[in-house]
Amino acid sequence: MSELQLPERLTHLEASACLTELVARLPAGGPVCVDAAALRDFDSAALATLLALRRRLLQQGRALSLSQVPPRLAELVALYGVGELLPA
Repeated sequence: MSELQLPERLTHLEASACLTELVARLPAGGPVCVDAAALRDFDSAALATLLALRRRLLQQGRALSLSQVPPRLAELVALYGVGELLPA
């Protein structure tokens, strides 16, 4: 399984550039795990970015999972009801 890392800051201001960077760093084939340990300053755009990355991977028949999810991000995932889409 390949791993990508989220930046420390991921708000609506950084979301588009972050998604572009994550997609550019996607390894060829196989499932992808996104490490969220560095994430400190974020809003719901972080979820939108992760969901957009998931859509890209699904188009390729690949899976996405999360690791080291900060508690506040886990709360947002639960609040928006996307836990099944973004498994930890």
